Amino acid sequence: MSKKQALFAVAIAGFFAFQAARHSLPAASQERIDALPVAICLPRADNSVRFAIIGDNGNGSRPQYEIAQQMERYRQDLHFDFVLMMGDNLYGGKSPSDYKRKFEEPYRSLLAGGVKFYASLGNHDDPNERFYKPFNMSGRRYYSFQRGDATFFVLDSTYMDVTQLDWLDQELSKAKTPWKICYFHHPLYSNARHGPDLDLRARLEPLFHKYGVNVVLSGHEHVYERLVPQHGIFYFVLGNSGELRYGDLRSSPLMAKGFDTDQTFGMFELSAKELAFQIVSRVGQTVDTGVLKLDHVGGGDRSAAEPTLNIPACTAPASPASSH
Repeated sequence: MSKKQALFAVAIAGFFAFQAARHSLPAASQERIDALPVAICLPRADNSVRFAIIGDNGNGSRPQYEIAQQMERYRQDLHFDFVLMMGDNLYGGKSPSDYKRKFEEPYRSLLAGGVKFYASLGNHDDPNERFYKPFNMSGRRYYSFQRGDATFFVLDSTYMDVTQLDWLDQELSKAKTPWKICYFHHPLYSNARHGPDLDLRARLEPLFHKYGVNVVLSGHEHVYERLVPQHGIFYFVLGNSGELRYGDLRSSPLMAKGFDTDQTFGMFELSAKELAFQIVSRVGQTVDTGVLKLDHVGGGDRSAAEPTLNIPACTAPASPASSH
């Protein structure tokens, strides 16, 4: 082997070692996945709407499968019946085998239980994913749907054009539910590597203010972060349901809560006046929880709706993972 070939072989070996480490850090055994008991922090009220969220999940890695297992454990107790996807649903190839390995197999138990997934598109996604039936996009890059007291607006933040903005303006103006929840891939506020998308913020935030959007969910950053409310809107970033950038968050007065040492998923439960949330790590640790309250349903000052945190009351025993 020549010196050039040897250097190439070392580089290739290093690349694959890095990829393996990126997808397996931190590693855990199946015993550890089940080690912490399921601890539901949500109210489980009658006739409430219950759903989960994941983001940047579709890499086919071991942590993605472990997050899916944890989701199924919690679904057995909470009985959420749909999942919002923050984009980057399929990294790399988009062949039928990729859809199977990166979506159908990890979430097999959830799909078999009748859970529906509602996808948004990220920058690593192919727009043709909108035709994949289990993503429930019905061939649309952006769409809306209603569940109980909430209307969900699903946007394509990679290709935000005038046509999509006009559609959003019209859809928001027609929504009469007390909760208006928008979700899309690129965050308007973030304290991680990519930072906030200021151009997108300038386009979307005026519409959010005009029509009383309460909650905005995004991915893209491979961490979890809840922001201090901005102009009465609660922003969540969750892009670590498969991917992870360990230790990527920067301290900021805009950060209400952050977690960047393991993969996570989120669970939400809403009624007319309250939206409770719980964020759970790959190993079953509750890393954030709280309740958002609407004191004036159907109007009023949204800035009066402050989250109430109750982590000590329902958290499972602490894991070695740390949070901000």
